[in-house]
Amino acid sequence: MPPFQIPGKIQEMQPIEILHHVWWIGAVDGNKRNFHGYSRSPKGTTYNAYLIQDEKNVIFDTVDEKWSGTMLCRLAHILPLEKIDYIVVNHTELDHSGSLPLLVEKCHPEKIFVSPQGKRFLDAQFDTEGWPVEVVKTGDSISIGQRTVQFIQTPMLHWPDSMFSYIPEDRLLISNDAFGQNIASTERFADAVPRPILLQAVKEYYGNIVLPFSPQVLKTLEAVASLHLDIETIAPDHGLIWRGSEDCDFILNAYRQLAEQKPQARALIVFDTMWNATERMARAIASGFEDSGIPCTLLDMRVCHHSDVMTALTDCGAVVVGSSTHNNNMLPQIADVLTYMGGLRPANRIGAAFGSYGWSGEAPALIQNHLAAMKMDLPEKPLKIAFSPKHKDLAACHDFGARLAQALKLRCELPVSE
Repeated sequence: MPPFQIPGKIQEMQPIEILHHVWWIGAVDGNKRNFHGYSRSPKGTTYNAYLIQDEKNVIFDTVDEKWSGTMLCRLAHILPLEKIDYIVVNHTELDHSGSLPLLVEKCHPEKIFVSPQGKRFLDAQFDTEGWPVEVVKTGDSISIGQRTVQFIQTPMLHWPDSMFSYIPEDRLLISNDAFGQNIASTERFADAVPRPILLQAVKEYYGNIVLPFSPQVLKTLEAVASLHLDIETIAPDHGLIWRGSEDCDFILNAYRQLAEQKPQARALIVFDTMWNATERMARAIASGFEDSGIPCTLLDMRVCHHSDVMTALTDCGAVVVGSSTHNNNMLPQIADVLTYMGGLRPANRIGAAFGSYGWSGEAPALIQNHLAAMKMDLPEKPLKIAFSPKHKDLAACHDFGARLAQALKLRCELPVSE
């Protein structure tokens, strides 16, 4: 279905009515590529903010400060700013609260609702003296007229302050960063975008932001299920809005699968190389996987970003990391990848290390130590080859990949080659 439109009006800076008297008043940032300083957003992003019109008019979250004028312009198309009664702050990260001080100044709301941790974070980020802040917890609710807003704390999804707002009369869940994606487009709804593109964006977002909190994701999904919420629309703070039971089920199931991190029969080989010897090793290892029936993804860190690695890892049950030895250490890009990966805490993976060297050869063992610290299974000792690999060395690399493939098949409970 196409997104709802406002008949007879120019769409520039216009709000979009996503449900009856429920409006999107966010901003689209098509140029955003560096997301929060650590991840890429190759398709840009959106900052979603929402307005519900009722006896009390309520705004849910705001946008990055850079886009405050866009949000206020969309809002002014619906009602005068002074008509805003309440603001709900589901998440205090600056891309969702950056416009809050200006909004408070312009609207003079009666109340600002926030979680207990959210109150502490607001006080730490802004001068909140005189703000009418009211702390809410799971089980609390407010009446805004014909509707009720129910609050559900979701700590560490993905900040300690995070919470959901559920409006039962609209069967609407406003989910802050959960269930979002980095997509900048004129479409507002997930059903307007091909599913493969959408799923890839979900994996990019989850693998680089939500992954370390996978245990909390599973707890939150169970908690939401236990509340028996009737959900027909999920409105996240980034990306496209999920509408209809089919799409809502899709994103809830996708999050469950991503959080469970069950072993998958695919390998990821990540490498950096100085004189292409380690690259030749990587390709020979890949052939060992492929000849054993396990597909591979190869990422050359001379041209890839560490967030590409984590996105690819959402589909892979094995990660094999290679580096030349440089100054008794691994190459800087591989050190960057492993540090970043360690912070995101992937689970249930097989790991292995390899690399070429000239005269010392420390890199593979150092990589193996990083993988061990992530609690990966390490079925093989690090593989290292002096200088440029000869035919017999490449054969050893192929066998290395084949043995890792068999170990991954066992983990995935697939038939193992004799």
